[in-house]
Amino acid sequence: NVNSAYEYLEKRFHVSLRALAAGLFVLLRIGWMASATFAAAVIVSSMTGFPETAVIITLGVVAVAYTMMGGLRAVMWTDVIQFFVFTATIFITIYLILDITGLSAGKVMHDYQQQHDVTYIDLKWSLTENYGTWAILIGSFLEGLSAFGADQVAVQRYLSAKSEQTSKVGALLNLAGMWIVIPGLLFMGVCLHAFYTNSPEALGEGTLEQILTANPKIADKGMPTFVRLHFPPGFAGLFMAALLAAIMSSVDSGVHSVATVITVDFRDRLFPRLRPKSDAAELTFIRLLVVIIGAMSIVMACIATLFEDDIFAVAKKLTAAFGGPLLALFLLGLFSRRTTSGAVFLGVTVATVATFILMWTQKWFPMWYWPIGFGLAMVLSYLLSLFSKPVATQFTYADILLSKDTPS
Repeated sequence: NVNSAYEYLEKRFHVSLRALAAGLFVLLRIGWMASATFAAAVIVSSMTGFPETAVIITLGVVAVAYTMMGGLRAVMWTDVIQFFVFTATIFITIYLILDITGLSAGKVMHDYQQQHDVTYIDLKWSLTENYGTWAILIGSFLEGLSAFGADQVAVQRYLSAKSEQTSKVGALLNLAGMWIVIPGLLFMGVCLHAFYTNSPEALGEGTLEQILTANPKIADKGMPTFVRLHFPPGFAGLFMAALLAAIMSSVDSGVHSVATVITVDFRDRLFPRLRPKSDAAELTFIRLLVVIIGAMSIVMACIATLFEDDIFAVAKKLTAAFGGPLLALFLLGLFSRRTTSGAVFLGVTVATVATFILMWTQKWFPMWYWPIGFGLAMVLSYLLSLFSKPVATQFTYADILLSKDTPS
């Protein structure tokens, strides 16, 4: 009988921790929606010549409109259709690149390894090295754990399933889909690198490395430029449809979940007198809230166009400072009896602010901000808890397992 993932934190700690987690999620998800919209705008603008700001506004308005009219059912079924369109387009794109360049998949990989002296496992510890093994492994693990366990977007889908077994199957299918999509996207990037190594003039003057050194953000335009110049008209439209599918999937899911969290965790819990008296008034409130959330993500996406970073860095800068501390909050509640409400609130808040400051003042690889925020929140919360008396609880993971095993 819950609607929000963060209701658990009130049972385990205090209502203040529920509100803190809900606030972190709102910031995280609005930042993610903004970065996704910005990424799509860069590509659409490169293909069509339309201004990035105009594309951002158009995409945001469309996504908000059908989320507002359709609810969670529309969001989920749209996501299913979009997944298949997006996945098919990845592999069609790879086929077309290989066909146009005349290269085989093996040749593409061999040439890339020779040109870049590829090391698949690099165990050096470096905060500034891009795509280092440790940063990718640790950062991606924490990001995935947060997405599947502490993010309302995923939890809301678990709660909407007919049974616990159905939600488990859905989570496993999601993981299986990631094992198809992510390797496909990575190999598509390698294929594009092979094409532009042989034909760098499509991006600028000089060799590919010279072009990328002079303007790192030009890499974001590699795919749309290839599509615009070399795709047959029908396939170019398919690529555009897949791109729009991906952005719509991100934005509609985020808008719906953020609206749920604001309604359940803030209005209904903290300000119950503000709850509308009729169903019609409630529907009007939700739709107005969806519009406001969408407008916030659109504004943030427009601001992102002013950044000098590439799409990947922008996405992490808009989300990582909030995701790590949010995950730490849940794990402290589940696995530590010693931590206390006041200590966790202070520890998570300080960790979030510190990570945010580091993220905008240091030139570290963005994936490091996940373990930094997570680690700071865990350590500070536990150390501060040593100065206060623990409160008895029945809501740790061990307690929950014990209650399931105990006959009623």
